[in-house]
Amino acid sequence: MTATPSKVGVIGGGRMGAGIAQVFAALGASVTIAESGDRDAALTRVTTGLQRAAERDKLGGRTPEDVAARVTVVAAIEDLPADADLVVEAVPEIIDLKLGVLHRVQDAVHGGCVIASNTSSLSIASLAAALDDPTRLVGMHFFNPVPASTLVEVIRTDATDDTVVERVREWVRLLGKQEVLVNDSPGFATSRLGVCLGLEAIRMLEDGVADAESIDRAMELGYRHPMGPLRSTDLVGLDVRLAIAEHLAATLGQRFEPPQLLRDMVARGDLGRKTGRGFHTWS
Repeated sequence: MTATPSKVGVIGGGRMGAGIAQVFAALGASVTIAESGDRDAALTRVTTGLQRAAERDKLGGRTPEDVAARVTVVAAIEDLPADADLVVEAVPEIIDLKLGVLHRVQDAVHGGCVIASNTSSLSIASLAAALDDPTRLVGMHFFNPVPASTLVEVIRTDATDDTVVERVREWVRLLGKQEVLVNDSPGFATSRLGVCLGLEAIRMLEDGVADAESIDRAMELGYRHPMGPLRSTDLVGLDVRLAIAEHLAATLGQRFEPPQLLRDMVARGDLGRKTGRGFHTWS
């Protein structure tokens, strides 16, 4: 059995990065978040998440303060522990940004460290171009909110070492989550299917088929989806979904072309839950 990673690095302290840091800290790892922006906000996201986990009795009797003591926030990737077992990048879906981050990560940690990308749609093989040794790169696609979600999509390329894949799969299980192993392809399995459903729901709203609440309830009640496609888009972020759709349209074809309604909402700042308004109103 693969041992619990003792030291984990996370690049990016936004909602996804903070969630990834939280679950590894709760597992017992020492976690270092590299955040070039507001480091206090990154740590607050982790501590707030831990408080919510404690309220749901998900910390095994430990206090949020005890778990949070395992988390450190630094300003630069170069400040990550050189002997980290795993580093996960969770920066925005901009390929040049990710390539630069991954190149810096490989120079900051030892050669045996597993490097993972939390990308939801970008080719892992393309990202591996940033590394001298592409065998150590794997996709770890966590879902939002990370602490509550049970799925992690593990993406391998033709170059990914089998041992790396198995270590990552075991770490996912140790987190109390379930992994789905997917071969590298645009959108993988989840984003490709999820975006396809979400875009059609937006087109239905655009065409006046039904209002957002009715479209979501139809899928929740009729197909037992825990959350309708428009509410799910609000949770992911309309800007994030638009970026994924544009990437899939460029790589897989016209069927993923984003509806004009989605473009208009993003342009005016209605991005979903994080801004308080998307297809639904969020308090």
